[in-house]
Amino acid sequence: LTSTRYSPTSQGPFILLGFPSLGRLSRNLVCALFSSTYIGTLTGNLCIVWAVLRDPRLQRLPMYILLGNFSWLEICYVTTTMPRMLSDLMNPGVPISSHACFVQFYIFFCMGTTECCFLAAMALDRYLAICHPLRYPVLMSPHRCWVLAASCWVTGFLWFVVPVVLISQLSFCVLTLDHFVCDPGPLLASSCAPAPQAELATYVLSSLIIFGAAFFTLTSYGLIVRAVLRLPTGAGRHKAFSTCSSHLAVVSLFWGSGMVTYISPSAAGGSGKMATLFYAVATPLLNPLIYSLRNKEMKDALRRTLLGKL
Repeated sequence: LTSTRYSPTSQGPFILLGFPSLGRLSRNLVCALFSSTYIGTLTGNLCIVWAVLRDPRLQRLPMYILLGNFSWLEICYVTTTMPRMLSDLMNPGVPISSHACFVQFYIFFCMGTTECCFLAAMALDRYLAICHPLRYPVLMSPHRCWVLAASCWVTGFLWFVVPVVLISQLSFCVLTLDHFVCDPGPLLASSCAPAPQAELATYVLSSLIIFGAAFFTLTSYGLIVRAVLRLPTGAGRHKAFSTCSSHLAVVSLFWGSGMVTYISPSAAGGSGKMATLFYAVATPLLNPLIYSLRNKEMKDALRRTLLGKL
């Protein structure tokens, strides 16, 4: 497909170019791979949500309240992009309306921001549990944990309202976007005129949420490591490090790829597309495996709920 030019007042529809270098056979193979990934992501995260909702033991533990919300977030996150991407792989060149494009843009960024918040919240939960065990039941009661989870969702859905509104008001001369999702980089690059306000808003808000949440999370785990090294028993240190290493793996996967893309919002091309593909497709699949399904308490809860023995 070649870039299609329209009048400066045009607002769509857009065409998501996706992966234009793939042949028909390659598209079918990639589509089959992504379909399997999508099914695996839904299955793994739904298992976690089911276990938390159905097991009274997990419902009282803040760690699993946050994990249940996090898994539901991952389901919403991957569903924002994957069905449209699979459709474009099978039927390339089908336009997406400007309304649908900006709705996808908004929800995709809401989910990403909410995930940053939940990663920071789970780091806070582990810090309080390990560094302040005696005060932990009060500091992170189930009620406070639900308030924290609700705050993550509200922050996620309010954080990127301004950039989405600013970009949606632009006029676009090139309506073929070199991406598989309605992303600010290709949208800004397709604008008929420079959009410094929209670009600055996207840059500032992306930087604040990514670096702010990453700094908070890494600081929390740094304090956890210091506290763990003071534990008298090797078994206690091993258990704490095992939990923290899982969480840090998720943090590294998500934020590492996110920084590649959104610290320079006007950047487009293969590297940004691959980074987006990684955190939008791969990390939601890996998170259940890294975070919960290897956790003995979670596996026991799944067995109890699936067998109906609560």
